[in-house]
Amino acid sequence: MLEAEIGEYKKENNEFKCGEEEDMGDIVILKDDCKENEKNKPENNDSSCRTTTSGEDITGQASMRQTSAQEDRAPAWVPHVISTLIKDVYHYVGQDIIIYESIDTYGAVMWPAALALCFFLDNNRETMNLQGKTVLELGAGTGLVAIVASLLGASVTATDLPVVLSNLRANLMRNTRRRCRHMPQVAPLSWSFDLDCTYPTSIYRYDYVLASDVVYHHDFLDELLATMKHFCKPGTILIWANKVRLESDLTFIEKFKKAFHTSLLSDDGDMKIFMATCRG
Repeated sequence: MLEAEIGEYKKENNEFKCGEEEDMGDIVILKDDCKENEKNKPENNDSSCRTTTSGEDITGQASMRQTSAQEDRAPAWVPHVISTLIKDVYHYVGQDIIIYESIDTYGAVMWPAALALCFFLDNNRETMNLQGKTVLELGAGTGLVAIVASLLGASVTATDLPVVLSNLRANLMRNTRRRCRHMPQVAPLSWSFDLDCTYPTSIYRYDYVLASDVVYHHDFLDELLATMKHFCKPGTILIWANKVRLESDLTFIEKFKKAFHTSLLSDDGDMKIFMATCRG
């Protein structure tokens, strides 16, 4: 089911594109030139663009253009893209961000809530100021959220299962070297009821904990909630973005609200972003 959803998401995103092509070696950048074209784009789609690798078939582009009505219905966080499973280039915080995906595991492909969270962080820099803050990301996947947080000035530790760390580390290094004050760190983290030995809170304390699309059809939802509680201590703000897909997702949301003081930062249909602080 998840593979089908990811495929459908990428198929939907294939309908978007940005202006003129510019050949840059092995990458064909579809330039947006956002300031020039701002008048011609829907207001809610101006924060991020993505490019595609060379050799991709971009014939018949006219047939891929959306109608104005379709564009008006597009969620604000959806970037203008032509998608590829090999390499994608996003644009956040004034930077082109090159992301390589790995289709061998769910954790190493781009999920929609990561885009929603990046859009939110990029467009709420004053109210959600990450400059100089310590940030932990749970389930970092491809690393896009960690990269955006680093470009916004945070000191980030990106965590995930060991199987995805190699691709995660490569994406982080590629996009943050010589761009950020704080180079992001990568660490393995399996969600668990007992993290005191490996991540004692006396040492591992964070200003922000970020998570995106960590709730889906898997058997470790209780461990995930315990992990969130472990790291969300007094003074920590937890920001969690997720697309609601299943009844079990709604059940998790209710448990989440009972575990934390919560507020809804963004509600775009089934895409929601929560902010939470600890209760005790």
